[in-house]
Amino acid sequence: MASELQQEVARRRTFAIISHPDAGKTTLTEKLLLYGGAIHLAGSVKAKRARRHATSDWMELEKERGISVTSSVLQFVYRDHAVNLLDTPGHQDFSEDTYRTLAAADAAVMLIDAAKGVEPQTKKLFKVCRMRGIPIFTFVNKLDRYGRAPLELMDELEQVLGIRSYPMNWPIGMGPEFRGVYDRRAQVVHVFSAEGNHGEKEVLERSVPLDSEELRSILTEQEMAQLREDIELLDVGGDEFTREKSDAGQLTPMFFGSAMTNFGVRPFLDAFLELAPPPTARPTKDGPREPSCPKFAGFVFKIQANMDPAHRDRIAFMRVVSGRYVKGMSAHHSRLGKEVRLAKPSQFLAAERTAIEDAWPGDVIGLFDPGQYRIGDSLAEDAGVVFDTVPRFSPEYFAVVRSKDPLRRKQMEKGLEQLSEEGTVQIFQQLQMGMKDPIVGVVGALQFEVLQYRLEHEYGAKIALDRLPFSHARWVVGPNFDPKSFDWEGNRQTVQDRDGLPLVLFRDDWALQHAEQKHPELKFLNEAPQLHTLAQASGA
Repeated sequence: MASELQQEVARRRTFAIISHPDAGKTTLTEKLLLYGGAIHLAGSVKAKRARRHATSDWMELEKERGISVTSSVLQFVYRDHAVNLLDTPGHQDFSEDTYRTLAAADAAVMLIDAAKGVEPQTKKLFKVCRMRGIPIFTFVNKLDRYGRAPLELMDELEQVLGIRSYPMNWPIGMGPEFRGVYDRRAQVVHVFSAEGNHGEKEVLERSVPLDSEELRSILTEQEMAQLREDIELLDVGGDEFTREKSDAGQLTPMFFGSAMTNFGVRPFLDAFLELAPPPTARPTKDGPREPSCPKFAGFVFKIQANMDPAHRDRIAFMRVVSGRYVKGMSAHHSRLGKEVRLAKPSQFLAAERTAIEDAWPGDVIGLFDPGQYRIGDSLAEDAGVVFDTVPRFSPEYFAVVRSKDPLRRKQMEKGLEQLSEEGTVQIFQQLQMGMKDPIVGVVGALQFEVLQYRLEHEYGAKIALDRLPFSHARWVVGPNFDPKSFDWEGNRQTVQDRDGLPLVLFRDDWALQHAEQKHPELKFLNEAPQLHTLAQASGA
């Protein structure tokens, strides 16, 4: 068992792709699936005339808008590696879903538009990876168009993100003159030929040694001279590559290519699977849980309702941290304090699911959820295992929800409850009002649109949203806090979250600062406090 566990851990790679919107993340995801053999024909998100949509986008709203608003789990086998690819929303209004997904990843691929460089959303997500110590691999995309010089992009990574880069390969040309990439380790040039297939199939490529006559017949004298000059500059003035720096997130291996035309995708995938770390330990309240621990443990990082509208089912996505998961097994549910059966396990290619018999550390599996799971729940063979909670962030937009049809109020309340458990929105109750006029809080305003769409199409409940003037929410921790007396002239309002914890909604920065100055004995937190931490504090 120990030997089998070690072998299965060693062949797994679990990673997420992060980027600013429109950097080409969904396209790269699809091309990785194409090269991984999971799909046989890639259709661009933008190919609306052909009625094709990205394989990783399954929600109707995503197909209509041409954006990703939920995280998908995509799994395939490539060269004996079991790959778990966590596709995430690119739009900043759905960044909370991305933050949660990064808790389940062992590495991140940072996708950068060659023309635009480091963009605002990229910076935010990079910071999250840095906080978690996740190794970061950089793929510079859209070399099939004219963009900025590669050296300029390397400099920007250091100046803006504070991370040094090591180009694993180097582009030859740009735009229509993008001919291929030079592999610095193998000292060969991967020469590409599109053959007019518009990126739908694997691109034809040849690997030609740098010093061969064949390469001189392919590249012009000017291209050869520029390549040799660039190589010398990198070798003399660039960083030295070490796995230690890469694994620690201190140095980012850098790759160049075009996801749209498939140029550079396979060399990137090959190198990434070789250099990315296998599944790593996860922190618990009692210390790190290693993948090699023979007893099963995992945590829920995502819940998705109604992936199959015909069955109105809920799926809890669980990252396996240690041991072996076996179909039908039971595990201790830390929050509920009891044994639960982990039922109907499956793996995914977007909405397509496959029943599985077992899973190993690094794998992400879907469990049938009868309503017993929440994001952040810990599940383990041995009782008492509590993983660090997946954070709940402070919303920035708020609205009171009203049912347009009083007869459909129950459907609305059920939908709100389930979507809040997914993490799509956060639901707050006004004091002494229960669910009479619930308040929803979201990180991005576009989430209101998703909420209305899903409540109508999945639960048959049409709603009206009355926007509130608040811009901050803070969980309040401290002695003698009196929620009833804290509301103040429309500048702040006290509510309760799903666990009965008090929050205060503030109109603006001034209202928040005023409360902090007037009540130094209280802590105003922008992340929900962990319940076991609060319990320990109150017990003390």
